[in-house]
Amino acid sequence: MIQTLAFLLLLAGKGTTVTTTSPRVKLSFHDLKMRHGLRTYELERSCCYDALLLDEERGRLFVGGKNYMASLSLDNISKHDRKIYWPAPVEWREECNWAGKDINAECMNFVKILHLYNRTHLYACGTGAFHPICGFVEVGQRVEDSVFKLDFKSLEDGKGKSPYDPNHTAASVLAGEELYSGVATDLMGRDFTIFRSLGSRPSVRTEQHDSRWLNEPKFVDVFWIPESENPDDDKIFFFFRETAVEGSQGLGKQSFARIGQICRNDMGGQRSLVNKWTTFLKARLVCAVPCTDGSDTHFDHLRDVFLLPTRDKRNPLLYAVFTTSSTVFKGSAVCVYHMNDIRRAFLGPFAHKEGSNYQWVSYQGRVPYPRPGTCPSKTFGTFSSTKDYPDDVIQFARNHPLMYNPVLPHGQRPVFLQTNTDHIFTRIAVDRVAAADGHYDVLFIGTDIGTVLKVVTVPKDSWQNREELLLEELQVFKDSSPITSMQISSKRQQLYLGSRTSISQLPLHRCEMYGKACAECCLARDPYCAWDGTTCTRYLQNTKRRFRRQDVRNGDPSILCSRYPQKTSVPERKIYGVEGSSTFLECLPKSLQAKIVWTYQKTRSDPQKEVLLDSRVIRMERGILLRSVQRKDAGFYYCHATEHGFTQGLLHLQLEVIHAQQADSLSLSREEESTQPFHRKLWYQDFLQLVDHPNLSTMDQVCEQLWSHKSHQPKKKAPPLPPLFNIKSKSQKWKHLEEKRKARSRRTHEVPRAERAPRSTDIW
Repeated sequence: MIQTLAFLLLLAGKGTTVTTTSPRVKLSFHDLKMRHGLRTYELERSCCYDALLLDEERGRLFVGGKNYMASLSLDNISKHDRKIYWPAPVEWREECNWAGKDINAECMNFVKILHLYNRTHLYACGTGAFHPICGFVEVGQRVEDSVFKLDFKSLEDGKGKSPYDPNHTAASVLAGEELYSGVATDLMGRDFTIFRSLGSRPSVRTEQHDSRWLNEPKFVDVFWIPESENPDDDKIFFFFRETAVEGSQGLGKQSFARIGQICRNDMGGQRSLVNKWTTFLKARLVCAVPCTDGSDTHFDHLRDVFLLPTRDKRNPLLYAVFTTSSTVFKGSAVCVYHMNDIRRAFLGPFAHKEGSNYQWVSYQGRVPYPRPGTCPSKTFGTFSSTKDYPDDVIQFARNHPLMYNPVLPHGQRPVFLQTNTDHIFTRIAVDRVAAADGHYDVLFIGTDIGTVLKVVTVPKDSWQNREELLLEELQVFKDSSPITSMQISSKRQQLYLGSRTSISQLPLHRCEMYGKACAECCLARDPYCAWDGTTCTRYLQNTKRRFRRQDVRNGDPSILCSRYPQKTSVPERKIYGVEGSSTFLECLPKSLQAKIVWTYQKTRSDPQKEVLLDSRVIRMERGILLRSVQRKDAGFYYCHATEHGFTQGLLHLQLEVIHAQQADSLSLSREEESTQPFHRKLWYQDFLQLVDHPNLSTMDQVCEQLWSHKSHQPKKKAPPLPPLFNIKSKSQKWKHLEEKRKARSRRTHEVPRAERAPRSTDIW
């Protein structure tokens, strides 16, 4: 803890912004399930849903798990499922068990790879109990086709396509009919390679057992991105992390994030690097917090990458999730990269080892022609194949796969950052949303505790000056399982997530949650939502509505909603406190980012003054606690929420203070109790015993203990109340309280406790 605090202080001292903001809205699994359209699915006797494949044309979500594949409806994953049982052969499982692997946890067929192969088939691969295996799955050509069938007769070897070990990661992309994979190709998980298979061209791989090429890599993702209008220039980009060969001496092993490239039409060399990549290059992928003293705080543990298409298919945006490899503190960051910056790094100097200490420096010698990493095409030269490259080009490519300059993120810093939290980021999906004041990229970030963070970054006067909006924190898995896979459908406005235990489906927005007030909808600053004159609804760019109001950039309802005052009235409530005891004033804002301010006035005609906190008036999570209530505390209390410079009233409370002697007269004497051992105490006497309890901190605890105390009372009707206060002017009030007590007593005996949760209003 001390080391974590020291790190945060170090960042603060260097002028670094650390994001620890709580979400504006936090929804539990139960809330999402009951009110906001969360759907779940799980396969019986299966697990580990690491492979999700979204097929918009067929309206299906294809899922890979342990011994199963499933086809689910994109509209509702809970209905119309189809399954394929695909276990490993018994002899493979036994062989796996003899090798020392767990027969139930590892010696199964975990489906890790799913790709759309053509208009009628998928290509799927699994671990096959440490015997990787692949096959074709028939899925039909039209939406109404119900076929979902694996051709068991055409199964093929999955080596170089799927990992052996279900605990190992792999990444692959299907480009045309060719599969490009980053995977371990041996049983022990030591021979890692970037491998091309399928298709008509020969298989090609990286140089074997050469740490300069790959050094204990963990592959994360891979994408096929065109370089120009000429398809011969197309490249495949791999994202992975590995042990850095150029790491600082004396610091032990360092893990660096990498981006690697190969040309799609690479055929290998003629005399050297035969059936090996001749165009493979890699560069460090940096996601760091720059500091004013010139040093940087790096996030090197690459977790996930999401490709966001733009109008120019050659220049998509790449959003990447990172965590720290440090054992000192927990931190996660999201960085975004432009293809121009990636290409610039691969056109820069090569890294080279020289000098007496074999230090890594920028190579200053002659670079042969054509430049290593250049694809053979008419765009950049006259070579038609890599087999025609001169020997010096091939030799240079073998010895210099690493670039000297790293790839820096856009803006030179993360777009979203969290440190010192109870979770880390695991997955990311991004949706570009058209709002009234521009386009926004909405980030959906999965964590290792089964939650999704919904984030929007709002630029101010420059890219370096941005506001990070953490709109929602959503618990999408009941058991808090880490999110291991994520797919997003902008067409259907749905998010699909996988974990070890189940699959969840969630809408991208919950506009109705923000209510019917213009101010609430505006303060939400959700690009999906706008106030339409009546309520907060989905914003559609092409819909012409006169009263639509939305302001993501500023979120200022004082200007936007000035013509449309809030129609909902502020609720008012009367509560009672006993002199000398404690009274709790509860007020919960809709937004967790709002600041609560309490004001007080003795009478309606007095000016309102802010309630000052001291040893007797204590601020708590759900309101304020008045300890040892005095007669002067009686009056009117107002709860206000201030957010983004806008203040609105939430609750009005009128507190009446009862004299302690008057309260005592409401309970039966001890003599009456001794003669009537089964007689019930009055409900407010029970309450008085609870509010003075030294360990009570919230009203929920008061209610819980009160109901627990009441449940042990015998089911007998209470006698009539004794005369109250002997004051005629107050007889009506106490008669009303007695009627409420009788009704409450009946409910307590008639309704099982499990069916009725205690409410804070019951005790007033």
